[in-house]
Amino acid sequence: MQIWVQGRGPRAAALAAIIAGVVACASLTGCNSLYGEGATAGAGIAGAAVANSVTSNAAVATGIGLGAVAAAKAGVQYTQRVIHTDTQDQIASVAGPLAVGAVAPWKVVHSVPIEDDEKGRVTVSRTISSGVLDCKEIVFSVDRDATQDRAADSAFYVASVCRDGNKWKWASAEPATPRWGSLQ
Repeated sequence: MQIWVQGRGPRAAALAAIIAGVVACASLTGCNSLYGEGATAGAGIAGAAVANSVTSNAAVATGIGLGAVAAAKAGVQYTQRVIHTDTQDQIASVAGPLAVGAVAPWKVVHSVPIEDDEKGRVTVSRTISSGVLDCKEIVFSVDRDATQDRAADSAFYVASVCRDGNKWKWASAEPATPRWGSLQ
């Protein structure tokens, strides 16, 4: 079954579906799941439209469709990594100058609402090394405010940050895996 947009064909319908998904996602905050699923579905629709216009060979059409879906998934993962890096860099920039035991608030406001804006507290639990390689172990929280449906809560994570010139950068991989998954 083909979908037509004002007599323009399946490609226009695929493009319209992708644009509608992007607009819907941009109007919501915290739409990471919608974003990921929408990109995959949009790529499937677009891939089918392109394959239909290019070939009648089912194997070639399947390859085009799978390639479009793979490209969409890679794009979603890239944008998630960028957002997670921004969050990690914000936490590191707040934690880096702190003395051991000091606590400071951190907050991230995402320019694209793929994930919720976040906030919390960060403290330095120990200095790992100093001198040429300045590194610290930190404990940070992600605090959620109370809503009508749930009580306020905090989740706590341990990570490492190191100085890179004048900036402090995230230096952990595994401690944050439960938080961000494998998309660091």
